[in-house]
Amino acid sequence: MGAPDWDPHARGTILGITRGTTRAHIVRATLEAIAFEVRDVVDTLPPESPLTCLTVDGGAAANDLLCQLQADQLGVPVERPEIVETTGLGAAFAAGLGAGVWSSTEELKETWALDRRFEPSADRASADAAHARWRTAVERAKGWATD
Repeated sequence: MGAPDWDPHARGTILGITRGTTRAHIVRATLEAIAFEVRDVVDTLPPESPLTCLTVDGGAAANDLLCQLQADQLGVPVERPEIVETTGLGAAFAAGLGAGVWSSTEELKETWALDRRFEPSADRASADAAHARWRTAVERAKGWATD
């Protein structure tokens, strides 16, 4: 288990399933887990540096539900750029800077464009209750391995 819990002995778990649990429930739970984990990391930020907006990238950022879940959990807007594959874009920018396609990193900033902004919609009590259930599940996943 990575940040912020750092437990190499933790193991993956699926809690709360019933006979009625479907593939769709597992997929949604996976997206919720990503949002909860992001909240766990953001919660470690010092109070004097509050998060006011989260800009996302990467393949998972293409998922609207994930972006909305993150906005709801963090209580701040989530912004997704038009180009979410920023690793490849960064490599292209580095090559372009070296080849003279762009003259400065300031010029590169102008290439960023917003695709969609997700505003928090869940009430804080619901978001906090869901996160508390997540933290209970995290505690149950800790310490499973003995090696």
